[in-house]
Amino acid sequence: MFAIGDFARRGLVSVRMLRHYDAIGLLRPARVDPASGYRFYDAGQLARLNRIVALKDLGFTLAQVRALVDEQVSVDELRGMLRLRRAELAATIAADTARLARVQARLRAIENEGHMPTDNVVIKPVAAVQVAELVATAASYAPEDITPVLTPLFADLIDRLARAGLTPTGPALAYYTDAIQTDAAHGDAVISVHAALPVAAEPDAGHDVAIVDLPAIPAAATLLHRGSVNEIVATGQTLARWIDSHSHRAVGYARELYLSCPPDAPELWVTELQEPITTS
Repeated sequence: MFAIGDFARRGLVSVRMLRHYDAIGLLRPARVDPASGYRFYDAGQLARLNRIVALKDLGFTLAQVRALVDEQVSVDELRGMLRLRRAELAATIAADTARLARVQARLRAIENEGHMPTDNVVIKPVAAVQVAELVATAASYAPEDITPVLTPLFADLIDRLARAGLTPTGPALAYYTDAIQTDAAHGDAVISVHAALPVAAEPDAGHDVAIVDLPAIPAAATLLHRGSVNEIVATGQTLARWIDSHSHRAVGYARELYLSCPPDAPELWVTELQEPITTS
């Protein structure tokens, strides 16, 4: 048998924790010396301790842990719980990481207010272009709503073009339109998200993509954004301030032309924002 300190070291827990488990009836010592009150445990109790710690780390309350352990949860059941919890934690980490990136992007936008150079803004016409596109909807124009829609949309579009034997003739672009429906829960207008690649092809149902002609933009205020599109907030707002300060008026959503998109290196991306304006 092991004294409580020895058992704690072998179980990789604290003595205080073992005393607490004893107090609530979760893990009783195998023997308590009647004279000294010292607790002693046997090696077989490590199995119950391992299950207690594993279930506790999975997020179960101690009351739930006791019920599960008393029901003699199997190793396979524990493994299944672990896999589920691991997936939940991974999703939480991914969501928190994305949220942190959005906060950092907003912070940079705040820090750069009035300081980002605008001498690179260029007004130019944008030629009409024929594209293959896929369309989905997003709850809003916010990056956290757009990116999870646009990223898989482009992946799907590339796969469909490959199956149809169509080769893009230029860089990818995204554009946005107001959808007819609204978000009933929040009263916001739903955004139609268009993932597009230029192609030279006639419309054909066998292509499994829509072939459309994007109209020319007579005048677009354009500005290059360098870095991840998730950090495009500051660039977009700089462009908006320039348009307003020059007495122009925006007449639609900006197109995003992805000039350079090195795989696995979003910090090296180059995106041109093309915002339709009136110049009079």
